[in-house]
Amino acid sequence: MFEASASPYLVPYDGSFKVAAAATKKPDGAPKKKRAKKQLKAIVGELSELQRMLYAYDKYAILCIFQAMDAAGKDGTIRAVTTGINPAGFQVHSFKQPSAEELDHDFLWRTSIGLPERGRIGVFNRSYYEEVLVVKVHPGILNNQRLPELDNLDDIWASRYESIRNHEKHLAQNGIIILKFWLNVSKDEQKQRFLDRLDDPEKNWKFSKGDVVERTAIWMPGWSNAHNRISGVHSCNPQQSEKCAECSRVQLREERSPAWRWITAKTYAALSILQTPAWCQIPP
Repeated sequence: MFEASASPYLVPYDGSFKVAAAATKKPDGAPKKKRAKKQLKAIVGELSELQRMLYAYDKYAILCIFQAMDAAGKDGTIRAVTTGINPAGFQVHSFKQPSAEELDHDFLWRTSIGLPERGRIGVFNRSYYEEVLVVKVHPGILNNQRLPELDNLDDIWASRYESIRNHEKHLAQNGIIILKFWLNVSKDEQKQRFLDRLDDPEKNWKFSKGDVVERTAIWMPGWSNAHNRISGVHSCNPQQSEKCAECSRVQLREERSPAWRWITAKTYAALSILQTPAWCQIPP
């Protein structure tokens, strides 16, 4: 059941990952949009049945984490992936600017209270990874978090990397299967999507001046560092991350977090996500 599956989207564990080398277009041979939509519809039906089995079994939960730059298509992809799933069996949490209450807790608190119960699928639209990405680019945010020590920023980032590894280890040991997806988009494509939002009255609300500010921030290289730092040791075949729950436990015993998958294009992204072997590899 847990044989490794090859995947062109898997981030390797050897510390070699570079954002600049990650594809921003769907691979050669990928299905055309019409065919992809047809395949997507069929797989969504299969996922609906698997979700009912997960709910009835009531021993495991699935946590899907989505991260991306603005206009990469997170909302549309999440909608496409979860269409057809019984609403009673899944939940979506979007994490934006933290509230005053959330700032009075540790950085993992607000996502922890949104974790899925056993038998359910949980989706995080952004997550605690923002705390080692956006916050690292804008360290002034830390002033609002009222941390006891702010003298050494390098120590803070190292501590947060460790906290995330330990947090995901704890979740995996307690039956939460973690699937992490980054939707990759090029600068040119992002610019065009911003312009489309300005031209389309139905999408105007999605655009803000802050999007332009973040677009100019050189924070993407921080992803390379975050992936490689959180992955920890690299002694195993990286394809083991396709082994879902059992593999998560193997990785985390070796102080590695479940691997990210970097996926491109809107319709193809949803299809690629639903074709991830982990969806159908719930342990008996």
